[in-house]
Amino acid sequence: MTVKVFHPGLLTTIQDLGRYGSQKYGVIVGGAMDSYSLRAANLLVGNKENEGALEITLFGTALLFEADRVIAITGGDLQAVIDDKKAATWRPILVRKGSILQLKSAINGCRAYVAFAGGIDVPEIMGSKSTYLRAGIGGFKGRALKKEDVIEFAEMNELSQSIFAKLEKVECDPTWSVNFTKLVNLQQAQTMRVIRGSEFDRFDENSKRGLFQKSFRLTTQADRMGYRIEGPQLSLERKFELLSEGVTFGTIQVPPNGNPIVLMVDRQTTGGYPKIGQIISADLSSMGQLQPNAVIHFKEISHEEAEKELLAKEKIIDEIKVGIRFKILYG
Repeated sequence: MTVKVFHPGLLTTIQDLGRYGSQKYGVIVGGAMDSYSLRAANLLVGNKENEGALEITLFGTALLFEADRVIAITGGDLQAVIDDKKAATWRPILVRKGSILQLKSAINGCRAYVAFAGGIDVPEIMGSKSTYLRAGIGGFKGRALKKEDVIEFAEMNELSQSIFAKLEKVECDPTWSVNFTKLVNLQQAQTMRVIRGSEFDRFDENSKRGLFQKSFRLTTQADRMGYRIEGPQLSLERKFELLSEGVTFGTIQVPPNGNPIVLMVDRQTTGGYPKIGQIISADLSSMGQLQPNAVIHFKEISHEEAEKELLAKEKIIDEIKVGIRFKILYG
């Protein structure tokens, strides 16, 4: 059972939660830019959270369903329609054979996620289905989707089958949906919470204040590897030599030109620029939903506060799991 790509859009790839355990060999983690939306989409169709799904960037994807399938659309609002009728989002929906799902252009957010009950039948490379474009591995032949590509579905598990049966019986979308606003922020003016980077104290006082008191703008030089942002120039008190060190998703590096780079999911495994800050894990999905020209403010918080925020998000994910099972069994 399959879907056929009518139009691939700007950039549509298969992503899961990433490729862990191989950074020591120089292989990046990758994965979804908005992991909370991907996890929610998979849970809504009965999959494991880490199953591969489509990540659709900004506009343009159209898919022809060659079999009935339960799907969920989450993440940014890309004006999804099924056979030219508005499609429900953040809930499971049954798409019939012969229907066309189209995602038009982004109203809020930057990336939408489409999960299919049972998942996508592509091989795992080093434990992940995520597409790493620069190396040409993972996902669908290591690349973005193209017109006429055919995506195979994997077999549905028991929960997915139950969701399918319930939707087929009632012949309508469920009246409930996930309240995503506590998981991911789709606004294009946001405050990102930050802990101090390992070289924070090497920056001059104006730069330290500017990071948290001034606004920054996301430039058009923004992709899955990193976001270049513009704002107040950030400067070291004095130059020094820095050996390349490990970096991660959300690390804020400052190159010699003083304009920060926020490293994203397809970041390199090490970096040699001074690190002024680190965006907290709980805010990274929201960072992944920013479009070029978005306005960013940074707010300093403690490690302890960052941990509390992450635990709060994980509690929401757990509540979604319980809620879905309840709705399927008793709703």
